[in-house]
Amino acid sequence: MNKQRINQLLNGDDECVESYQTKWLAYVKARKEVMMHVDEKNSDNYLVSDANWVLRSQYTSCEQLGVEVKEGDICFIDYGQAYINEIGFQHFGLIFSLYQKKAFVIPMTSNEVQYHSAYDLVENPNGKKHLMRLGCLPRYE
Repeated sequence: MNKQRINQLLNGDDECVESYQTKWLAYVKARKEVMMHVDEKNSDNYLVSDANWVLRSQYTSCEQLGVEVKEGDICFIDYGQAYINEIGFQHFGLIFSLYQKKAFVIPMTSNEVQYHSAYDLVENPNGKKHLMRLGCLPRYE
C-alpha cells in the first residue's frame, strides 16, 4: 500500500475507507474459503506461516528482525506453503551460503519415514531422489 493511500485511510477519506473495507471483507471471505480446504494436520502450520508472511513480508533481511545468520548455522525457518515433494511451513535448515541478503538453505527434517525413503548411493540407491541423506559428519561418528 502506498503512502498516499495510507494517508487517505488515516485521514478518514470516506471513499477510500469504504473501498478498503469492501476489499478487506472480500479478502477475509476468500481466506475463510481457503481454510475450509486445508487439512486439519496442516491447519496450524498454515496459519502460523500466513501470519509470519503478513508480519515479515516487508523485510529485506532477517537482520531487520534482530537475527544474524552465517554460513553453517542451523536455523528454524518458515518455508511457507508447499506443493507436493517440497518442504513447507516450519522446519530446520542449514545455511549453506549467503549472497546479497539472500540465503541458500538446505532444508532438514527429523522425519524418519522421509529419511528412510531418501536416496542414498550406498544404502538406498532406489530411494526418492528429491530427498537426499547427508549422513553424519565424520567428527560426529
